[in-house]
Amino acid sequence: MNKKLGVQGIGILSALGAYILWGVLPLYWKLLGHVPVDEVLSHRIIWSLVLMFIILLVLGKLQHFFKEIVAIFKNIKQLLFIFLAACFISFNWFTYIWSVANERLVEASLGYYINPLMSIVLGMVVFKERLTRWQLVSFLLATFGVVVLAIYTGGIPLISLSLAISFAFYGALKKMVDVGALTGLAIETFMVTPIALGYLLFVHSSISSALYLESLPTLSLLIGAGAATATPLLLFAIGAKRIPLATIGFLQYLAPTMTLLIGIFLFGEPFSVGHMAAFSFIWLALAIYSISKTSLMKRFQLVTFRKQKQTTKQAS
Repeated sequence: MNKKLGVQGIGILSALGAYILWGVLPLYWKLLGHVPVDEVLSHRIIWSLVLMFIILLVLGKLQHFFKEIVAIFKNIKQLLFIFLAACFISFNWFTYIWSVANERLVEASLGYYINPLMSIVLGMVVFKERLTRWQLVSFLLATFGVVVLAIYTGGIPLISLSLAISFAFYGALKKMVDVGALTGLAIETFMVTPIALGYLLFVHSSISSALYLESLPTLSLLIGAGAATATPLLLFAIGAKRIPLATIGFLQYLAPTMTLLIGIFLFGEPFSVGHMAAFSFIWLALAIYSISKTSLMKRFQLVTFRKQKQTTKQAS
């Protein structure tokens, strides 16, 4: 029993650490505000791959990684799915870094709030999963919240939808490929690193300029982007193996909440009555969605179903 509690404790702390790091990540990207967003993204990809190689080497999994690379390149379908996943996560990273640089964190946080609900719809369309009654209610409430925000601001919240849709597609593509979190990220970055490196050499006149060798503080921050990417992912992988998915489901809202608070109180972004109304609908949707996944609600649904079935039999 104590051993089980110890394992769950490590899992909760690891997952908590992952979401806290994801939540404060805007502060890190703000430090790189003087570097063009496309270059920050390129460096994030490159240094993530370097760190992945180091971690795989330390864990003794580098040989296994190269075997998986060979196997994937022999399977065109798997290769396509991973490449598309790499493209979607790169676009997601770019959009998020851009939102920090352009003071649109409130919109970015909204994107990660509605992401779980977007994944529900994608699961229904791609994997033919059936929506439960509460999932449908959650989705309709969230949709209404987005519509309220669109009406109030006079435009579609493109940042929010771009982040939610790109990450939902990324998750769906990852589900189609049976690769671990660490190895998967290494393969994804391995595929797009040549593009990132080629782009940096294209926009700069030399390698020293592309790597910001003339500014060691900037170079250090760009190299650290790899750790900022990999560390929370590793913590999440540790946590996900040790605690129930329901717990993960509740913890996942910590990161966008921290992002929202940073955007409002540290970066001074506006949060009006219209924003409050839209977010309230989405928070209610997420509360219903999260509670519907708990064992208590599942038992309640089962009891309700049995009563309805019994009533139908008596009526017939």
